[in-house]
Amino acid sequence: MEADDSLKQEVLQLVPQKEPFRFVDEIISLDDEQIVGAYRFREDEYFYRGHFPGNPITPGVILIETMAQVGVVAFGIYLLSRQKNMRPGDMKLPVSLFSLADGVEFRQIVKPGERVIIKAKKIYFRKVTIKANVSMEKENGEIICFGELSGVGVDK
Repeated sequence: MEADDSLKQEVLQLVPQKEPFRFVDEIISLDDEQIVGAYRFREDEYFYRGHFPGNPITPGVILIETMAQVGVVAFGIYLLSRQKNMRPGDMKLPVSLFSLADGVEFRQIVKPGERVIIKAKKIYFRKVTIKANVSMEKENGEIICFGELSGVGVDK
């Protein structure tokens, strides 16, 4: 069953990463099996100054972080709330630790100003551990990168 817009907004607000290290603008769709989110890389992102001067591209580690914020952190918050049968904002959230990036492949670059769509499909969610197949694509559907990502929640 698709999460309603207020629940998507609640999950989005609970993503702990904040400016300048938050790479999720919107949760487009969300249910027990998958999540779709989006982010537009601003032209003034701090990392473009040095990567690479005169020809800025988004670093691969930032692309992986973007996939993790949507496909591990936001998705994990939602799944934990479902597991506990609570609204996300009513839970004591663990600190989400990114624990695995396996088989990540890059096919395209992301330039300043581009919007990306992140899609994750659950492999499993057990207690406070999530594993998902995550992909990132351009708005025209071209695949940028993909891989298997995991995260675990630990008490603060």
